[in-house]
Amino acid sequence: MSEAKVVQKFPFKTHVEKGKSYYWCKCGLSSKQPFCDGSHETTDFLPERIVFEEDKDVFFCGCKKSAKGALCDGTHKNID
Repeated sequence: MSEAKVVQKFPFKTHVEKGKSYYWCKCGLSSKQPFCDGSHETTDFLPERIVFEEDKDVFFCGCKKSAKGALCDGTHKNID
């Protein structure tokens, strides 16, 4: 598997906590989207670890095409 699976064409709005580690699924195979569940083990992908400096709402990428990695940059608007 060389290309990530598009999970959805909109972001996952998620409340995150300061100092907590989150592991964003890069492959698109996880059943716990947008987070990793280990399904990448049969792929060339690894999850992206991200830690936030404050409690806040963020938008995790659902299309797996964002140039900002785990965070949505609007790329999903250009996917057919």
